[in-house]
Formats: sequence, structure tokens, C-alpha cells
Amino acid sequence: MYFAGSGDLPSVFAVSDLATAAVAAAGAAVAQLVATRFGALPRVTVNRRLSSLWFGRSIRPDGWKLPAAWDPIAGDYQTADGWIRLHTNAPHHRDAALSVLGVSADKSEVARAVVNWSADALETAVVQNNGCAAAMRSMAAWATHAQGESVSREPLVVTQVTGDCSDSTLSSTPERPLRGIRVLDLTRVLAGPVATRFLAGFGADVLRIDPPVWDEPGVIPDVTLGKRCARLDLRSSSERSVFLDLLRRADVLVHGYRSDALDNLGLDARTLRAIRPGLVDVSLNAYGWGGPWRNRRGFDSLVQMSSGIADAGMRILGQDRPTPLPVQALDHTTGYLMAAAVVRGLSQRVATAQGFAALTSLARTAQLLVSGPAGGAGGDLRRATEEDWSESIEATDFGPARRLRSPVTIGDASMQWDRPATTLGSSAPAW
Repeated sequence: MYFAGSGDLPSVFAVSDLATAAVAAAGAAVAQLVATRFGALPRVTVNRRLSSLWFGRSIRPDGWKLPAAWDPIAGDYQTADGWIRLHTNAPHHRDAALSVLGVSADKSEVARAVVNWSADALETAVVQNNGCAAAMRSMAAWATHAQGESVSREPLVVTQVTGDCSDSTLSSTPERPLRGIRVLDLTRVLAGPVATRFLAGFGADVLRIDPPVWDEPGVIPDVTLGKRCARLDLRSSSERSVFLDLLRRADVLVHGYRSDALDNLGLDARTLRAIRPGLVDVSLNAYGWGGPWRNRRGFDSLVQMSSGIADAGMRILGQDRPTPLPVQALDHTTGYLMAAAVVRGLSQRVATAQGFAALTSLARTAQLLVSGPAGGAGGDLRRATEEDWSESIEATDFGPARRLRSPVTIGDASMQWDRPATTLGSSAPAW
């Protein structure tokens, strides 16, 4: 393993250390797969600067603008006894929060209503109404919270060898280590799409499946790179049959639903393995796989509030409001850990003809970050410079753009994508 580049993202936590380590973990997994297939372990080179920058935006539009990343109502609000974050990017999540507060979609009205609530009570009310919210807690409070205690007992990545497989061959090459691997992608913002973008970068055939009306315009140009994107309603018997046929011919399933969501569709882990023996099955959720919040909806910004990250940033920097990380580092780190788990699973399958499963969570990644060294709040990595961008133009569905250069090389292979970024639902649900 060789490390190049320098710099730090500005944070009270060591976010650039985390970014570099996460990219390195994924790169090392690919190198091991190459060694398993071809007998020689290639050198992995990880660029610290580029790894850090990939934790932000990877795309620079040429003559057009990226959609706004956040819904106007989303944000941090002062309550009667602290702070709360409302996550309203999805329309049904926004409606859930506004319904609890009894106000229209006006930020000033929301702020006036929130201040009459305690943070814990509002968090509970929004979550019970199928919305997304997180009260700001300190790291000490999270450590003694039932969910924080549960997360602290979980491994960073839970892995399991799942049984025999009838087919363990790969058609890859050292230059495209994941060529021929079919990845069925059931993930949305942001960790899962980061994982599958990495896999596509080394040659995997990634087919992303979204529900009929889902959209996440703020991130789609960034994360659909290298993928085909289709839509299926898994609650429809006919479209569910299409999905099951895709699954039978997939090598990998990556999903980011709540821990009970696929179970409720009759697609629990045992059923998935029965449909596709030897499947590499990697999943994530927000708040861990045990404890009272294991099925709670969550996103990076919410976990930062729950786990004490936003509170620590506020207190250490002397700010008057929650101060999160400069990037969604929990999402990105977890994404690269998921990608590493996928590739480790493929190596396992090549070596032993057995399937593989792995579990990850944003909350456990948060624990990894806060248990590490302090960061330099005055870090120098605030934006990419011209030499950080690839010279080639990517003809995305949204307009021409440039991408950051690859943050990792494995031997002579670097991340490159066969398809530009595309819109959701632009492809048929077929291999």
C-alpha cells in the first residue's frame, strides 16, 4: 500500500484520515481479488487529497448547474431545550414533519413551531409519523443511550459465509478486476450509491432499481456514474417477478433499506440465498442492526446529530448552532466499506465457492470516526483545483461535465466508467 498526496478537510475530527483509510480498504480488497484470480498482489496507491475530495462532489458541470442538495425545509432548528434536525428531502418525509408541526412548507413557520417543542418529544413525534428527525445529543449522552450502547457492541462490518455456490468463476482481467460481475443495486442516498459507483469504476455491471416515483435530484448526477438505472415496484406481483429474475442472474445484491423492509416484502436473507445460491449480499442501515432504533429511518446528517458529532463541532469551535462535518463522511466511508465487503465476498466465492453476506451501518461508522484522533479544524482542503479534475468530458444526461481524477490505483488499473451519469428510470430492468 502506497499513500500519496496531502491535505486535510477542515473538521475537529480526522475526516481526511477516515477518507483515505476507507478508499484504501476498498482498494486493498480489489487488489486481493486480483491476487486470488491471477496470483500476484498488485500495489495499491491511494491519494489522500483526491480521496478527501471524493467525499464531497465528484462532478463539475460544464455550462449547467447541479440541482440543490437540500429541500428548503431541511435543516437544524432550535427547540425549547436544544436542537433538532429535520430531514425533508423526500416529499413524504417533509409532509410527515409538517403534519406533526401543523404548519405549511414555510421555513419561518416551521422555526416558530419547533421552538415550542422539546427536542426529544419532537423527534419521537416525527419518527412515529414516518418522518425523519434527530435531536442533537452529546457524545456522552449517545454513549449511554440504548441505541448508542447497542451500536458500540457491533463490529464495524458484520460478515458471514453463507453456503455453497454452483458458480465461482469470474471473467475479469487485472485491468478491469470486476468485469462481468452483475451488481443489483437497491440503494439510495448516499452510502450505497457510493459503493456501487466504486464497483462500476472497476468494471462491474451495475443495475440500479428504484421505486416508480422516487427521485433524489441533488445527488443523481454524482452517483449514477457507470450504472444503468431502472424502476420496479416490488409490491406489484408482475414487477416483483421481474426483480426475482434479475436476482437469479446477479452476483451481488447491495441494499440500503431499513433492516425490516425486505423482510416485510418476503425477501429475507434466507429467501434471497435460496433464489440465488452463492449471492454476495451486502447491506446497510442508519442506526445499527440491534437496539430499539434498528428499524429507524436515518441519514448521515441525522446520525451526526444523534451520535454527538454535530454537538462536538459546535462546542469545540465555539459556534452557536450544530456544526456537522464538512462532508457527509459517514455515508462515503460506509460506502467504501460496503464496496470492500462486496469484493471480499467475491474473493471468498472464487476461493471456496461459497456465498457471503455483510452488514454495515452509519452509526457504527460514526463510532469509528469519534474514537479516532482529533482533526485540524483549519484544514486546507476546501475545494478542488484544476489539476484535480480529469481532462476528459463526461457526456451525462444532464449536460457535459468533468470528474475528479481517480483516488486509487491498483497496479495499472484506476477507476474508470463505461457509462456517464444518467437519470433514474432511463434503462429497462434487464441485464
